[in-house]
Amino acid sequence: MDNDQGSAGDTGGRDEILTAADVADGPIPAHVACVMDGNGRWAARRGLPRTEGHAAGEAALLDAVEGALELGIPWITMYAFSTENWRRPPDEVRYLMGFNESLLMRRRDELNDKGVRIRFAGRRDWRVPKRVLKRMDESIELTEGNRRCTLTMAFNYGGRAEIVDAVQALVSEGVKPDKVTEKAIRSHLYFPDQPDPDLVIRTSGEHRVSNFLLWQLAYSELVFDEVLWPDFRRTHLFAAVRDFQRRQRRYGGVT
Repeated sequence: MDNDQGSAGDTGGRDEILTAADVADGPIPAHVACVMDGNGRWAARRGLPRTEGHAAGEAALLDAVEGALELGIPWITMYAFSTENWRRPPDEVRYLMGFNESLLMRRRDELNDKGVRIRFAGRRDWRVPKRVLKRMDESIELTEGNRRCTLTMAFNYGGRAEIVDAVQALVSEGVKPDKVTEKAIRSHLYFPDQPDPDLVIRTSGEHRVSNFLLWQLAYSELVFDEVLWPDFRRTHLFAAVRDFQRRQRRYGGVT
């Protein structure tokens, strides 16, 4: 995810470089979600094609997962490709489809060995190449028994689309209007078993959610980091968790 700030190890303007031990004693979010933004700008600053930024983001993804495992975070969601990303230039879209396919082939065994379950949230429509869907299904099957951490890739995903799909499912089941409750809608989201994200991180200095997990992030804590996604490392995750630990979550009430 890149809607279009940094070198490897850039702390995004943060002076303190943290380790997992620095935040381990505080509350650890059960679910962290990331908008992986800034790949295009990272490449442009180096005089490279945008696709090189997407390729460089692979290391950031894997290091963030490693950081989540260090902290014992059981759920992580990454915004990989949005329903709006189809508007990108065709060459970039084709690259992203191939890159995500090859990423799964390269990394799924490694993630499986670490006890990571891989899932995909989004529409499985005609626009997604069949070969990519096949790799997705293979990754799901390979890792379905893992529970150390669940990595959900939001792929061909849109928050509004997810809500529309949930409501359409209720209508198709003949649910009466007075039975359309928050609980009923939630039960028809892509993954009803997944807890709402406690913490949402967006990189690249942009301050918006870009149609990501709109239903689920109603009470999420938001952290906006200046670092571009290819330079994101687990130290940035730890810093975001430290921010999370300093906040008071009131859910509309008072302390």
